[in-house]
Amino acid sequence: MQNIDDIMRMAQNVQKQLSDAQAELDNIEVEGAAGGGMVKIRCTAKGRIIGVSLDPSLLNAGDKEMLEDLIAAAFNDARAKADTASNEQMQKMTAGMPLPPGFKLPF
Repeated sequence: MQNIDDIMRMAQNVQKQLSDAQAELDNIEVEGAAGGGMVKIRCTAKGRIIGVSLDPSLLNAGDKEMLEDLIAAAFNDARAKADTASNEQMQKMTAGMPLPPGFKLPF
């Protein structure tokens, strides 16, 4: 069995790796789209919205409800892609760690 100093060092190492992975998530960009690309939302894997792009034809349509639905759909698409990117990054980080099955980070 390992002594407490070894366990503490491992915990600090995991904490630093987790912190680094979280910081990296804000550098990964994804784009969600709806309406055949007429509405696009860019966000980070952390979920921070970077930009919104609307096709000019949507502004002339006068259908406020449709535009709102497309924006919501594009946001949800971006959020799903951000979650996927985040999960992939966290799997990379935990790949070499001896964690029990089903154990998830952060705690």
